Amino acid sequence: MIRVTLDTNILVSGTFWTGDSYRILELIDKKKITSILSKEIIAEYINTVISEEITEKIENKKLIAAKTAQKVVMMSEIVEPTRKIDRIKEDPEDNKILECATTGKAGYIITNDNHLLNIKGFEGIKILTPRQFLEE
Repeated sequence: MIRVTLDTNILVSGTFWTGDSYRILELIDKKKITSILSKEIIAEYINTVISEEITEKIENKKLIAAKTAQKVVMMSEIVEPTRKIDRIKEDPEDNKILECATTGKAGYIITNDNHLLNIKGFEGIKILTPRQFLEE
């Protein structure tokens, strides 16, 4: 089965809006692909989806966010990164995505973050946008 690590921006987008990120979450829900996440990514995701900046724009937001966050976590394989990676200097926080993907043996990182997309791949892991992944 295809193993993917999702960046937080994909998780948030797929939680609240339809589109390619939502389609990725549907593939995970249907067990067509396996999501690999770390506690660090999950914490960032939960903090983002319950933030006022996001939730004030969406009706029933807290309930939607809580239910979706719980479902995403339950559908994912949770890994504890085994090494620190310092590949992305411009935004060191993005390295947690690489750490998770390498530990979880993901074949893909799915993101809309240019810091990650600019490196295109890392240790055999392809780094793609949701659209690129769906077209692959």
